[in-house]
Amino acid sequence: MARRKIREHDAKKIIADAIPELGFKSVLITPETNVETLPERFHWLLQEKLTIKPDQLFGKRKKHGLVLIDAAFQGVKDFLQQYRNKEFTINDTEDILTHFIIEPFVPHHKEYYLAITSERDHDTIHFSETGGIDIEENWDNVKTIQIPTFTNIDEVKLEFLDNSEIENKEKITSFIKELYKAFRDLDFTYLEINPFTFDNDGKIVLLDTVARIDDCASFKGQWDLEFPREFGKRQYQEELHIEELDRKSGASLKLTILNPDGKIWNILGGGGASIIYLDMITNLGHGKEIANYGESSGNPSMEESYEYARSILELMTKNNGKVLFIVGGIANFTDVRSTFKGTIKALEEYADQLKDVTIFVRRGGPHHEEGLRLMKGTGEKLGIRMYVHGPETSMPEIITIAGGSL
Repeated sequence: MARRKIREHDAKKIIADAIPELGFKSVLITPETNVETLPERFHWLLQEKLTIKPDQLFGKRKKHGLVLIDAAFQGVKDFLQQYRNKEFTINDTEDILTHFIIEPFVPHHKEYYLAITSERDHDTIHFSETGGIDIEENWDNVKTIQIPTFTNIDEVKLEFLDNSEIENKEKITSFIKELYKAFRDLDFTYLEINPFTFDNDGKIVLLDTVARIDDCASFKGQWDLEFPREFGKRQYQEELHIEELDRKSGASLKLTILNPDGKIWNILGGGGASIIYLDMITNLGHGKEIANYGESSGNPSMEESYEYARSILELMTKNNGKVLFIVGGIANFTDVRSTFKGTIKALEEYADQLKDVTIFVRRGGPHHEEGLRLMKGTGEKLGIRMYVHGPETSMPEIITIAGGSL
């Protein structure tokens, strides 16, 4: 399961589709949006007071002066003129503000906090009558209840509400239960409404929303959204290429660039093994030098293995790559020989740029003897410093062997 962050606009739309009585008035501003023509589609932009804020997966927007409230449409345009496509720094992270969310401004006097988190065998509902930007300072007021997996929420008593004198108790109770059903049915893994409130008609309004969903449920086709990159995180063409390969493949192909100037690059087989390797490197004090994380597992084809290795070598040879790990556990069904043939093809293409790189290989599984033999022969033929090991060498041992090169 990959817990992926989504935009506030998308989260609110998904929730409103599941709970129609909430209603949905929201406009997402993208780099392509023609702001001047928006009122032609959304008449309420000229009829109501508005609020606008960035929608780029970072929090504490109000504390950073990035929330405009109680504004006319001209004020919203002025706000966009000031911030749109401009660089902004959040906690030492700099990026360009490109996406914004416009909504009706809702005057209110009371703010509530609600969050739902997913755990291995239960979900947890968090609620507070004192929501808003200072929720962390008032965390002692947050009440929680655990909902065991497969429990019917309609049969659960929300004791933190039953035992309180809270205003609008019945509406809040019903809302929490309906939201929990949406959380579970729509494969959310984290959902935070901070705050929600009531408008002048007594209707619940979601003022600020943070959400993550399980992207493994994408096959259900129940969302129409993108998974945006996080604020401050550059997305490389090689990452996009592997993402596209992964979508079309029955194998698991993942690539995340952590530090493009890092010394330690990795072609890792198997999700579990990849985590173990990088944990061991980090524990030795070299975490900041790890350039990438990912995996190439689930029996990728020779061509997919070539494309994966080529993407990493393209990035690695542009920067300060000095050590390359081609490692993994003992595969159950991945054809090590076939995947290594793809990797070897990429190594041959970049041979001239790998003369100062040290490569460590460790793999086991179907046809690993032939795969290791081919890999060792490639290192000798290309004149690359390459240390090739099979399953007789443990995972900690390969890191120890590489220690002097890290």
